[in-house]
Amino acid sequence: MKTMKKIITIFSLSTLMLVLPVTSFSDQDNRNKIKLPEMMKQHMLGNMRDHMLAIHEIQLALSKNELDKAADIAEQRIGMSSLVTHNAAHMAPYMPKAMQDIGTEMHHAASRFALSAKEGDTLKTMGKLAQVTQQCVACHAAYQIN
Repeated sequence: MKTMKKIITIFSLSTLMLVLPVTSFSDQDNRNKIKLPEMMKQHMLGNMRDHMLAIHEIQLALSKNELDKAADIAEQRIGMSSLVTHNAAHMAPYMPKAMQDIGTEMHHAASRFALSAKEGDTLKTMGKLAQVTQQCVACHAAYQIN
């Protein structure tokens, strides 16, 4: 149990280190502004909030050593299996290609995380989750939805 607490602490600090550079940018917001119709904007923001909630639920499952549960959450809510429920094909034309690529990589990374979690190697799996959040950080650092 002590090892699991150490793993969770290391993971939490690693995740924080990914987010800190985004919050330490200058006061000027130089992100690319993406204009969406209001309904699509709300849909996309809702998807992103669900991704954050899913990552929280994944971390909670990992803290309980429930890797299969973490894998299922990742695949169904963030992974490639989630694209239909997110209406990804409908949203993509409104995004720049680079933004689409970041989103696609995030979904692929979540599916890779799920596969890794099913294998049962907690440390490797946590590294795979960091690859998911790395895409979130990259997108939020580069783009702003208007």
